[in-house]
Parts: sequence; structure tokens; C-alpha cells
Amino acid sequence: MNDVPQTIRQAPRRRVGLHRPGLAAAARLWLMALTLAAVQLAIAQGSVAGTVAGAADPAVLRGAWKRTDGNYIILVRDVGTAGEITAMYFNPSPLPFAKAQTSREAGTLRAAFELQAGGYNGSTYELRYDATSDRLVGVYFQAVAKQRFEVSFVRQRIEGALR
Repeated sequence: MNDVPQTIRQAPRRRVGLHRPGLAAAARLWLMALTLAAVQLAIAQGSVAGTVAGAADPAVLRGAWKRTDGNYIILVRDVGTAGEITAMYFNPSPLPFAKAQTSREAGTLRAAFELQAGGYNGSTYELRYDATSDRLVGVYFQAVAKQRFEVSFVRQRIEGALR
């Protein structure tokens, strides 16, 4: 190394930033506290969904849902900020919902749909979102026959359905 001119030799490396163990630990604690505060703020503002916030974001309802006991599909195109749902019902013919709304009860995301068209005359779906199984489960009330049925819907992949 003595043969190398002084200008080419590397200068000894210096530590950049926090090099004292006490300061580094304090900085890590401060960063963790700041991150926790940001997550708590996001939860309070409703921008964090799923398991962190304890309940699913209503937007999780977007998509096609097929009833497990038949060829009935609920296609949710959008969920508004006030809970209004833009959706259609297929049996397999398309029918509009007279009413479609989300709500929360004890942290559970619920969806209510009412049909007035095509001979359904006030038939309703009262469903809750099960995040564990990614299903909609609940009760279908067939208004004409005055009967209630337990039902379940599974998410379906339909290309271009939400455009």
C-alpha cells in the first residue's frame, strides 16, 4: 500500500448518521410511535379496512356474487360514500334493484337489496359480508310466497363486468 500515491489511497470510512447506540434506539422508538399514530389516525378516519380496522371496507362488495344454490347473481358495480349500492340482479335475466344499501351493525358490514320488478314484488336480500370466507350470507325473503330462505353468495370472476 506504500507504493500507492497518497491521492489514490482511500480515506478511512466514517459512519454517517446515528452511530451512538442510545440515539439509534431512540430514533427507532420514535419512528415506531409515529407509525402507530399514523395507523390510528387512518383507522379513525375510516381509510384502513379489513382486520386492522375490525371491519371490511364497503368497497369490498364490488364484483359479481353468485348464489350457491342456483343461477342467481348480484352484480355490485359501486358502493357510494353514503352506503348506496349501484347493482343489478340476474335470475339469469337482468333486473334492477328498487333499493340497495350498505350499513354496519356492531362492526359487521351488511348489504340490503330489494326487488320490485319481474314478479318479485318486494322480495329482499338481507346479507352480511363474511371476510373470512369472502362470502355474502344471510336471508332471502320471497315476498310473493311469503317464505324466508338462508342463502350464501360466493364471489365470481366476470371479465369486464364492472366497466
